[in-house]
Amino acid sequence: MAGIYVHVPFCKSRCIYCGFFSTTSLAQRQRYVEVLLRELAERKDFLRGEAVETIYWGGGTPSQLSAEEIERVMERIYYIYNVRADAEVTLEGNPDDLTPSFLDALRRLGVNRLSMGVQTFDDERLRFLHRRHTASQAFQAVRDAQAAGFDNLSIDLMFGFPLQTLDSWKQDVLNALSLGVQHVSAYSLMYEDGTPLGNMLDRGEVEEVDEEVSLQMYEYLMDAMSAAGFEHYEISNFALPGRRSRHNVGYWHGVPYLGVGAGAHSYDGCTRSYHPDSLTDYLAGSALVEESLSADERYNEFVFTGLRTSDGIDLDALERLFGADYRAYCLNNAAPHLAAGRLTLAAPLLRLSRQGLFVSNDVMSDLMRVL
Repeated sequence: MAGIYVHVPFCKSRCIYCGFFSTTSLAQRQRYVEVLLRELAERKDFLRGEAVETIYWGGGTPSQLSAEEIERVMERIYYIYNVRADAEVTLEGNPDDLTPSFLDALRRLGVNRLSMGVQTFDDERLRFLHRRHTASQAFQAVRDAQAAGFDNLSIDLMFGFPLQTLDSWKQDVLNALSLGVQHVSAYSLMYEDGTPLGNMLDRGEVEEVDEEVSLQMYEYLMDAMSAAGFEHYEISNFALPGRRSRHNVGYWHGVPYLGVGAGAHSYDGCTRSYHPDSLTDYLAGSALVEESLSADERYNEFVFTGLRTSDGIDLDALERLFGADYRAYCLNNAAPHLAAGRLTLAAPLLRLSRQGLFVSNDVMSDLMRVL
């Protein structure tokens, strides 16, 4: 089992909160596709013939590519790699890019899952974020996707905007549920250093929402999604039964994946390789950077990704991979959190409790090895 990730760094405009690698230099799209095709061919042995169960187009904004450009890359993937007939093929897109004709083309090319960056249904906040779409365009994009035959739709939401109230967040959640989508990812607005939003915070132009209000927003989200039949299968992700993101689940469970494109990472179980966050260097054929992970680093990733999911940490698997000493270390450090009710243990699974979800970073940090 394996996955393929295709990074498309192009954006028509930059959102003020975004800390991901992207560029508005759209003139390089055609050349970028050519280099992607070459990389897919050159790295054909990376997955060692493993069946590819997921393909994920992320960014940036993959919907900034034309249908013809996406088709060329898809044809190369299916020609070179052992892609399963029932593979999950996801493409991230902005609502204003997802026209009926483009959606029909994506269906024809084998894309069977869409992830839409909606963020909010409040037009004023969309303008604040420098998003290109409006709330009405988001509603229309979902309806158009459903009319085109897509029955596996995910939307991204954000909460914790400056001056946002709990009631306005409730309306965003209710709007999302009214659309009949199968998956929702919801994230607290982050003020990352170096982003326009982070700079606005430093200059005192905006204030972070009160922490207690943010926690209430997260709690309401969990309750509303559960009442609507969604599984809270990862800290920020909710899915109807059978509609979890198979690609992301693969990441969290340590499944090998090939990442192609500028800034994309690959992982084979022991080694991480990646292209630097530079479009210029990628187009010039820069070499991959490789990092061999130590046992402690791999253990830390195992703990971090496991605890983020509702599956939790499988202690038997942990011992098979790292040895009895690591299991003992994990349980010893988990003891205070188990006693306080932040973790639960139903052997062999160690999981965050609902209470623990609110302090997940602290719990994870306590279980990790100091590097």
